[in-house]
Amino acid sequence: MAEDRDPYQVLGVARDATPEEIQRAYRTLARRQHPDINKDPGAEERFKQINEAYHVLSDPQRRAAYDRSRARRRARATAGASPGTGRPGAAAGWQQPGAAAGWQQPGGGWPGAGGTSVDVDLEDLLGSMFGGGHGTGPGPVPGADTRAGITIGIEDAFRGGRHQVSLPGPDGRPRRYDVRIPAGVVDGQRIRLAGQGNPGVAGGPPGDLYLVVHLAPHPRWRVEGRDVVLDLPVAPWEAALGAQVPLDAPGGPVRVGVPAGTPSGRRLRLRGQGLPNPRGAAGDLYAEVRITVPATLTEPERHLFEQLRAASTFDPRASGTS
Repeated sequence: MAEDRDPYQVLGVARDATPEEIQRAYRTLARRQHPDINKDPGAEERFKQINEAYHVLSDPQRRAAYDRSRARRRARATAGASPGTGRPGAAAGWQQPGAAAGWQQPGGGWPGAGGTSVDVDLEDLLGSMFGGGHGTGPGPVPGADTRAGITIGIEDAFRGGRHQVSLPGPDGRPRRYDVRIPAGVVDGQRIRLAGQGNPGVAGGPPGDLYLVVHLAPHPRWRVEGRDVVLDLPVAPWEAALGAQVPLDAPGGPVRVGVPAGTPSGRRLRLRGQGLPNPRGAAGDLYAEVRITVPATLTEPERHLFEQLRAASTFDPRASGTS
């Protein structure tokens, strides 16, 4: 009995799947169903179906031709196609009548279909797909990609460089990898190590290892995208009179100008002092002012503060006072 097959369903991907998602699904399924690994009697047939589905979806032209033909069949089914133009269920997708057959378009050749031929573009498609491709044994299958996490400091993300990391290898045993950290890497970014994933099957190339970067918390700096935020302790007289204040940034010591009358909580921006960006402008550095008072006072300091209290008309609780 013929069984409807849809290449998207065979690979378990959405119809808007990216080429990377299609390739990832194919590698996973092909490795799982390869007859050299899976001894189930039906594995070879499933392996053929997976390869046929990938043959359609991995090529943009073949994929587009399939999508167009599927849309036409759905339109015909919706309009109530006659026996000469289709059959019930034609919109379900391609069909695989037998173990050695390829993906076929329902249409011409069905009993009672009146000799209706399939669309020319699909005939070309099927010819290119299965010309001499059947009857051969299972071919090489690329190894599956693997993923792991790597935690680095903000300084490392700022400067980049090479790092040695120890991770479980494809065989499960610890393995050291030499990783190049690009300057300006952000949290969640992936670093690809080509050929360091799982080994291939039957001579297939190995997969890749993707390292997902995580930035370790820092006692002074916070990262927001490519911007770096830090607290800037400021003395009351610096906030009131203005000052040039030194601070320790990821790229090294810098000085920031504190305008006179700066309130606590204001962000002072240093353009381009955040994380580098290989493809554009660097992030910014934001210094959040935190007015800090001394915990203890010397007698001269106490005397000066008392003089200031007596002379000042400033009321921080008055309406409109920042």
